[in-house]
Amino acid sequence: MVTAGWVLILCYAAVILYFVIRGAGQTKEMDDYALGSVLFSPTAVGLSLAASITSAATFIINPGFVSLYGFSGVIAMGLALPLATLGSLILFTKGFRNFGTNVKALSMADWIRKMYDSRRFGIFFGFLSLLLITFIVLICVGLTKVLASTLNIREFYVLLGIVIFIFGYMMYGGANSMVYTNTIQAILMVIVAVMLLGSGYDHFSNGVTGFIEKLNTIDPKLTQLTNDSSFLFRDYFEIFVAPFIVGIAIVCQPHILTKSLLLDREEDVNRYLVVGITAQFLFFLVVIAGLYARISFPDLTVDGEALAMDGIVSAYVVKEFTVAIALIIVLGLISAGVSTLESLIQSLSTSITNDIIEPLLGKGIFTKDIFGLPAKLVYNRFVIVAMAIITVFLSWQQLVNPKLSVGIFAQNGVYAYFSAAFVPILMGMFFKKVPKEAPIWASIVAVTVHFTVYYGQIRVPFSEADGENPAVAAALAITSAVMVGFAIYAAKNKGIKLRSDNEKATASV
Repeated sequence: MVTAGWVLILCYAAVILYFVIRGAGQTKEMDDYALGSVLFSPTAVGLSLAASITSAATFIINPGFVSLYGFSGVIAMGLALPLATLGSLILFTKGFRNFGTNVKALSMADWIRKMYDSRRFGIFFGFLSLLLITFIVLICVGLTKVLASTLNIREFYVLLGIVIFIFGYMMYGGANSMVYTNTIQAILMVIVAVMLLGSGYDHFSNGVTGFIEKLNTIDPKLTQLTNDSSFLFRDYFEIFVAPFIVGIAIVCQPHILTKSLLLDREEDVNRYLVVGITAQFLFFLVVIAGLYARISFPDLTVDGEALAMDGIVSAYVVKEFTVAIALIIVLGLISAGVSTLESLIQSLSTSITNDIIEPLLGKGIFTKDIFGLPAKLVYNRFVIVAMAIITVFLSWQQLVNPKLSVGIFAQNGVYAYFSAAFVPILMGMFFKKVPKEAPIWASIVAVTVHFTVYYGQIRVPFSEADGENPAVAAALAITSAVMVGFAIYAAKNKGIKLRSDNEKATASV
């Protein structure tokens, strides 16, 4: 297993490097890095979208939650959140792409700055995007867990290798290479998703009732709709309402909505969405494999040692599959992490360079070439190096001292970001005559409420839920931001005014 794993990983790395080199040759300036200079098919971009949304959390971390807490986790992560996310993606994509293409937005913060003609608001979102480093940490931890068990190496060295390799090649390829690599990764992920979902077919030999009985024998709470032994799925608010609200806003992340800016033509959007949503829905269902893993490890131990939640899926793959099949699945699990990691590195480094460094230090620092390359591109590479150093430090802390799971750490940061982004994007696309004060105050309220509820562990009235669950904090933050934003909007405009379809398409004009 170890020898074959090394061979497969080295071959995988070689294929990735081939496409990176191919894409790097076509990356001449910062616009090429952010948006690409190659015309990609909507199918390829759709697969890239699905791969970007699907991270190590979907394939590695979330099934671990389901192993611990059962059906309640499946409802929250495999039903409520996906339905809201995919519906929101359909709602937001066309409007975001129309305006973003017209004004040539390079990032989410750039889109917001140009939509509201506010330099300070753009800088604010540039700094907010730093919260996404928590998501990068989640992926690196998930990849480290999988590769350490496959290659039989200490976790620290695996982590270091992952960061040096992926951050290293992302300094050069950008969007041009990312779509190629994401497409390959998405195809691998589809194969692995089918394998993981099909791996438990033996458990249904006595039908669904027999499957439920197996889980009941281990722990009756695994088959209940809610699970009071978890701080994530205690009641219906936590398993349905909070994930649904979060799912609506979760697409408001730079590595998701900005993917549509890679499309060349408006008529490509529908095929892009069909491909991306179909693949993504399959990926969301992988959490069900967490139930299979719990049947394989009823007491959540291996050889007498307790399994860490983030390592359950890796242990399940090694135990249940032959070496050949296990290696294919490991490759898919790696792809799930690497695809999103690439998108995050590309979008976050672009935002730091374009939305923090440039407005604060002035465009003058980018006027002269450095080492024969555009200065902005060189600065972007320095930013990626800094991100890599921070990632190693934070990831190692989460490996040696996690709070249940690195997923909680990541959710706290990422949820705060898209809670703040939701109202500005919603108002910008669908409402006219939006006063700047409305989205600005909505964003400030969202961040304030999210962190106050989370760190204060404030309880939701008439519910068991409290801020210890990041989804609860985010749901309250999003709701508060919507109320504040639209109250200001209505007060300024004496009512709510929707954009017509023609106004949405020509907003920038």
